[in-house]
Amino acid sequence: MGWEYSEKTKQLFMDAVHGKPGTHLGEIEDPDGLGEHGSIACGDALRFTFRVERNEQDPTKDVIVEAKYLTFGCTSAIASSEALCAIIEQGRYTPIEALKIKNRDIVDYLEGLPQQKIHCSVMGAEALESAVFNWAQKRGLDLETLGVDLHAGEEEDEGRVVCKCFSLTEPYIRRKIKELNLRTIADITGAIKAGGACMSCHHVPGGLQDLLNETWGEDRAGLKVLPTAPQPLIELGMPGPPPEAAEPSLSPYQFGKKVEKVMDEYIRPMLQRDGGDVEIVDIKDTLIYCGLRGACAGCANASQTLKMMVERTLKDNVDERIRVIDV
Repeated sequence: MGWEYSEKTKQLFMDAVHGKPGTHLGEIEDPDGLGEHGSIACGDALRFTFRVERNEQDPTKDVIVEAKYLTFGCTSAIASSEALCAIIEQGRYTPIEALKIKNRDIVDYLEGLPQQKIHCSVMGAEALESAVFNWAQKRGLDLETLGVDLHAGEEEDEGRVVCKCFSLTEPYIRRKIKELNLRTIADITGAIKAGGACMSCHHVPGGLQDLLNETWGEDRAGLKVLPTAPQPLIELGMPGPPPEAAEPSLSPYQFGKKVEKVMDEYIRPMLQRDGGDVEIVDIKDTLIYCGLRGACAGCANASQTLKMMVERTLKDNVDERIRVIDV
């Protein structure tokens, strides 16, 4: 089934995709600060731009007056980016003051996010750091002399790659474990996606569990990893936990209507803003056969739009098992 989002998260997402006045989906032309985080290959990418009201005497007193973002259509990614922009604009922060905004502030503004979607708030905070670094370069400021450490230098990307699926290095993961108080592998995956694909980096020497042990101590070392799945308790003659109540499944008709609703309310408005559209051709189980129309049909990034925006939005709001097939 779809993720459970707060009403505020859903409203911010809806307002953004419908282009409601006061929302921030887009890009500032000739921005004072530009930052990016993530990559299309990893499934998450965010570009963050801002414009400042300049203080000609003291650049450190520049005030951010406008912020915008471009990202793929995941509900939590768009809502988190909206939250970040709103917090900055409402607070009239200087770029350096804006660095005090952490992913926890974004999650609180949204009134919560599913644990598996926390990485979307981290993505916004990371893009903000890159944008501030870019602003400082343009303004001729040495942030290090001002006591600001952004981890924006190339050395942060260097080092042994721990999670090969998402190309995340040991220095980056170690820093995030401390900054975000990540205590388990599940926490790491939820926050920065490391270990969320093939999972081979979980318990190998130098893997995620070793990094956790080295950071917080090995008080949990008594918990051994089982090489195979344990037998069900019932097979061992022990009483098992009470079965969880299964969520009611949708009929094919209900499933199709829900897909159409998400298409009409979330996805199509986003595509139509750029002169494009999408048409559902057929639905078979959780396979959605559809085609891009208008400007999107001839776009070089059409396949990425279907996968990263259409499919992910349907996964978020209807069913995680959905696959979108281009026809």
